[in-house]
Amino acid sequence: MPYVTVMMVVGWLIAAPSLVVGEEASGAGPLLAPPWSELRTNLPPTTQFLHDPPAIERFLDALDGSPPNWTVIHGPDGTGHDERLFALNRQRDQLREGRAALTQTVTFLWAGILSAYDAAKGGFRVAIGPKVIQTRWGLVRFKADGLPSELVALPPTELRESLSVRVAGGEKMEIDIAMTGRLIPEESIIYDFAHEDHGRGMVMPVVRVERIDYLMR
Repeated sequence: MPYVTVMMVVGWLIAAPSLVVGEEASGAGPLLAPPWSELRTNLPPTTQFLHDPPAIERFLDALDGSPPNWTVIHGPDGTGHDERLFALNRQRDQLREGRAALTQTVTFLWAGILSAYDAAKGGFRVAIGPKVIQTRWGLVRFKADGLPSELVALPPTELRESLSVRVAGGEKMEIDIAMTGRLIPEESIIYDFAHEDHGRGMVMPVVRVERIDYLMR
């Protein structure tokens, strides 16, 4: 797949096992198996699923029109690019005001790893981190606002024992984390350069998360 996964632990969960769409996302929910039909059914019908480069590019096209000229913004040696980035972000914040895509419900994916099984909660603690996706806009990394401090994935009953054995044995059990919400109006998109390569442009949509789903790969 056309992305690089970067893992970072964000915490563990003590919460009810159902997912609720609202002001604050629940950190607990079922671990869904492909083809993720339950997720599609439960998401709002107008939600855009931003899971691959074409879907992300269409969303950014509707939101901001066209990609920045990263070469010009960076300059031949990077001198002064901070000021140019600041001007770019301010300009685009103003231009996207009132556009329908700004209030669109979206679902994006982060990467996850099942950690220790918690028998008291009936689920696996989860370590998660963002995916960095290559697009014609540059690298795209979704920023999640309002994440619960603790997360747990509740496996299907028939898979609980086998997954527990595999995780306890040290197997790296990777999953996807589907996060649903809306862009934060005051800082909906952040344009920057990748820390590892300052010449590579990065687009960071900032989404206030209202719902979290755990998806088996």
